[in-house]
Amino acid sequence: MAEWAFETVENCLKRTALGGVPKLQTKDYRPTGQFPIIDQGQSFIAGWTDNASGLISNDLPVVVFGDHTRALKFIDFPFVRGADGTQILRPREGINALFFYYACQAIELPARGYNRHFSVLKEKLVPIPPTKDQAQIANALWQVDLSRQAQVKLLTNMDKLKRAAMRELFGCGLRDEAQKDSEIGPVPASWAVVEFAEVRQWLQYGTSVRCTLEPGTFPVLRIPNIEPGRVNASDLKYCNMEPREAENFLLEAGDLIFIRTNGVLDRLGSCAVYVDTPERALFASYLIRARLQTDKIFPRFAAYFFASERGTGLVAGRATPAADGKYNLNTGTIDSLPLPLPPTLGEQYEIVAILEAIDTKIDLLRAKLTVLDDLFKVLLRGLMSGEIPASELDHAVLAQTPVEGAAA
Repeated sequence: MAEWAFETVENCLKRTALGGVPKLQTKDYRPTGQFPIIDQGQSFIAGWTDNASGLISNDLPVVVFGDHTRALKFIDFPFVRGADGTQILRPREGINALFFYYACQAIELPARGYNRHFSVLKEKLVPIPPTKDQAQIANALWQVDLSRQAQVKLLTNMDKLKRAAMRELFGCGLRDEAQKDSEIGPVPASWAVVEFAEVRQWLQYGTSVRCTLEPGTFPVLRIPNIEPGRVNASDLKYCNMEPREAENFLLEAGDLIFIRTNGVLDRLGSCAVYVDTPERALFASYLIRARLQTDKIFPRFAAYFFASERGTGLVAGRATPAADGKYNLNTGTIDSLPLPLPPTLGEQYEIVAILEAIDTKIDLLRAKLTVLDDLFKVLLRGLMSGEIPASELDHAVLAQTPVEGAAA
């Protein structure tokens, strides 16, 4: 660490003349093409084009910085620069481009809304270790990054598998029977399509009692706690309420909890099944509780259907736009929602078991990605500060960072 120098980001760059290289406007992005488009957006590749007039193919690799978004990308292949705000950073001789990319990631750069950020970034200091150390640091971080990317790809594939499974299960069932047309599209011939009102006991709006982060008598579930199919018990708020009054809003195992107002249509109508976590929970006013007739429908079957593409489309089509840019549901709208109903609870259980198995796999992959993200953050901070000497890293171990399914 004693040998390390520090330079501003601006002093790490060599002058690059790109004034004559045109930027491709967003309207000209295409889903396919010969050349990838790199811009300041969060997606690694924003689109494709066959227009070679803006191609950047010399003096690679480079670091792309989003002036408005703060997104950083390491690019080592020919590309076309996207619309306004895409900064091309080329490290000068003696600075490893991959090391520089990670050094920029380690910089704390507060968000300034849609203002430009490069004027702030270029004044920040980055460490400049000896060339050998730069290569070792870059390689160590790259190994973990590759594992993270592989894990993200696995998660993406599992999400696609789940969506495909939902389409198949809610459209064809499990009994290899003929299909019939219905108001929600094809369903198995033995299934009914009923209004939600036919399978619920009652619906109820939540409490408007004031909630705080301070622990109180009862935890209160809010919109952030409702995920498709289940309750997320993190980021809870609490309230103090007399037990007699709270009885009206105490959730019971098997209750469905709908989101009734949101600015994002595919979140609207999302419903979680309450089990028993957190214990003795209430639900807030932007939610609606449905108590089901469990001799007719399995709660998780209903929740999975409303989380499917077909289910979210039905909810979105019945939502009411509000003046604040949000969309609303009410109890009458929820009651009128159609849903498919297999003739037996047994078939419902079987469908739920398949989807729960996929969800278990997805949860495992997410947990592994969290571990890899945490490892990357620790390494990035430690290596860029010199607290973790690059020479002491076991690169063979990092290269074999386990990622389930990566070999496939």
